[in-house]
Amino acid sequence: MTDHRTSHLTRIPAPEGVAPAAGYSHVVMGTGRFVAVSGQCALDEKGAVVGEGDAAAQARQVFENLRRCLAAAGATFDDVVKLTYFVTDVAHLPAVREARDAVIPADRLPASSAVQVAALFRPELLLEVEAFAVLPAG
Repeated sequence: MTDHRTSHLTRIPAPEGVAPAAGYSHVVMGTGRFVAVSGQCALDEKGAVVGEGDAAAQARQVFENLRRCLAAAGATFDDVVKLTYFVTDVAHLPAVREARDAVIPADRLPASSAVQVAALFRPELLLEVEAFAVLPAG
């Protein structure tokens, strides 16, 4: 078992006896203040859909919205311990991973889950991502 520590968080990509993770950490733990960010979709500040029909454009907007929400709590992507992806088609996951990789270094990957859903709250939306983060205490 190899773990990767960054300040208040420890990431364990592959616990003993578990197959190595492909693009995420199996376990992330930390101490501090918990932050939950509701699922973010590809909506701009006025509520208009960004990138209709374009999973890559929507994923970039989603991660920008997540960044803004995390910042409002005093957090960054370095503090994220878990991401949950809801996609209307698993074929959108490479675009989601590319947008994620643009903001989260490979040595700081959070735990994650991906779920294909029948639909989101608006038919133009292709994906939604929620985040959990842990900030250092104090």
